[in-house]
Amino acid sequence: ARPVREYVPLCVNGDVVATQYTMTVLEELGLLKMDFLGLRNLTVIADAERLIRQKVPDFSAESLPTDDEAVYAMLSAGNTEGVFQFESGGMKRVLSGLRPDCFEDLIAVISLYRPGPMDSIPKYIYNRHHPDEVRYAHPRLRPILDVTYGCIVYQEQVMQIFRELAGYSLGRADLVRRAMSKKKHDVMQKEREIFLHGQTDAAGQVTVEGCIRRGIPEETAIRIFDEMSSFASYAFNKSHAAAYALVAYRTAWLKCRYPGEYMAALLTSAMDSDRLPGYMAECDRLQLSVLPPSVNESGDGFTFSGGHIRFGLLAIRNLGRTLSQAICREREENGAFTSFYSFCSRVSAYRECNRRALESMIKAGALDGLGASRAQMLAVLPALLAQLSDSARGDISGQIGFFDDASMGTDEYPLPDLPEYTLSERLAMEKEVTGMYLSGHPMTPYRDAYRALRAVTAGTLLRLREEPSPRYTDGASVCLLGMVGSIRKKATKSGASMAYVQLEDLTGSIEVLVFPRQFAQSAALLREGEKLIVQGKLALRDEEPPHVTADSLRAAPPPEQLTAAALQNAAQRPVPAVPAAAPAEKKTEPAAHSAHRGLRIPSLQSREWKRAMLVLDIFTGNEPLFLRCADTGKLVRPSVRFGVWPDPVLLAELGRIFGEDNVRFIE
Repeated sequence: ARPVREYVPLCVNGDVVATQYTMTVLEELGLLKMDFLGLRNLTVIADAERLIRQKVPDFSAESLPTDDEAVYAMLSAGNTEGVFQFESGGMKRVLSGLRPDCFEDLIAVISLYRPGPMDSIPKYIYNRHHPDEVRYAHPRLRPILDVTYGCIVYQEQVMQIFRELAGYSLGRADLVRRAMSKKKHDVMQKEREIFLHGQTDAAGQVTVEGCIRRGIPEETAIRIFDEMSSFASYAFNKSHAAAYALVAYRTAWLKCRYPGEYMAALLTSAMDSDRLPGYMAECDRLQLSVLPPSVNESGDGFTFSGGHIRFGLLAIRNLGRTLSQAICREREENGAFTSFYSFCSRVSAYRECNRRALESMIKAGALDGLGASRAQMLAVLPALLAQLSDSARGDISGQIGFFDDASMGTDEYPLPDLPEYTLSERLAMEKEVTGMYLSGHPMTPYRDAYRALRAVTAGTLLRLREEPSPRYTDGASVCLLGMVGSIRKKATKSGASMAYVQLEDLTGSIEVLVFPRQFAQSAALLREGEKLIVQGKLALRDEEPPHVTADSLRAAPPPEQLTAAALQNAAQRPVPAVPAAAPAEKKTEPAAHSAHRGLRIPSLQSREWKRAMLVLDIFTGNEPLFLRCADTGKLVRPSVRFGVWPDPVLLAELGRIFGEDNVRFIE
């Protein structure tokens, strides 16, 4: 072996030695190229393991069973916030439709949920639930595609098809697979002929038999080749998908079985990202209370103890890792901090402990349990720090001032009689120094209104750059429900006013652009703290965070009125009779019937109907849906958003909710 520099030119990129050839040239030279992926999820799993081992010393994520029914039930319900690969809204809908019950399903869905293969998802879900109806273009495909219910999902399957149907060697099959994935059309045109009719060498010996020599009809072989060609450029290799599925399953298992430890590890990983509010909201859904930071209980990151998650000190702005670790070390070595004065006197000697850091800790609530209110602590902080500084200088010189009170205990300091800040003021402070509301959230009462309004959360839109969704594309109409966090006004060239508004909800904050015409109509609503319903257009631009251009803004009514009104408006007007069914848009996947769907429900406010709305969100389509309400006896048609795609999976789920006799087909 010789040094790499004798094969390729090298350069220095920072501290890293790099090659100046592209990866394709390196492969042609016979050099080995390896990709190493850095997944923060592996750190999350390791941190969760460390927390769990405090209760189960020999716990290891490496030995988790992959057949836990509770985990698959959680995935099927779409409760996958914080689960690797399965967080996006589109993936949640796919999981709810697929209802995975084995590890093989997870490998498949990770491979399918990508541009190109995504078109096969409805077919895969249908075949998954109706294996007796799976049909193969040729019997020789059955052993290759049986594991994926007749769908080509993996690159390895493409290679198997070339070998089994046309007699390719493993090496040649892999070369063709690569040509397909690189969209080398000249190579593919040549291989198409070889796939059909085979190949002979110069001596006339058959090197590749080809499909026709193996008894496969030419028309069938052409159809199979064309399907592989359109698919292989997007396909995952199964080994890659299996590794991803294993990480995904482990994160799902930890969330299902040890939600407190897992969410604490997940929050720690997201401390410096815009995902933190969304994960905090998920903790709330899981009934895991996230307590504010505490200098007597918090660690660097988020921790789980006593059934609660404790906010990490490092999540407080102006508080560096050195000071955070010093506070934890001081607490462990010398005991808990007993008062505000005790804390300041014990940590003020650290160089990183300055007024700014202490103010941030007070505003975040990290010192709330030390016998003083935030108003009192902020009021006396400058004088207290000055006294401690003077005391430190006196200790160095060995002198005591004439007016120093040598008898003052280390746990005492005179506090002024001041009223505590209001809740809204404390929330504003917490938002200032942590980017979040810790003692509560102004939008919490509106949680149930999002689904009733079909409003999308800020967190969902902010993830679109990392997890694109076919539902939310550039220019898509969206509805937002949130609170005005900040407003930046600007004058246009014509002198008109417009505004950039940060709209906050439980999952994060997104920018809303209000152009002059809409600004003139809605200026009175643009006040910090105002709760708004915004209809607008989503803007997705390269290298820019997603934002929304407002078409309309209106004040959000009280949450209980909003939810009830939305449910009532879902039923528009009674209809005397069911009209003839309009031709449904044709689907490539099998459909049960082309008839109107009718449901008999207890009422529009019933628990069953609210549950059904969650299911209908997944299977939206063009066929109208009618409801017979048992409480009024009226036949009503919900708003257009409840058009359905009549998938048998949907019909079976509705049957489970209302009873099969209450799911009707009106021809």
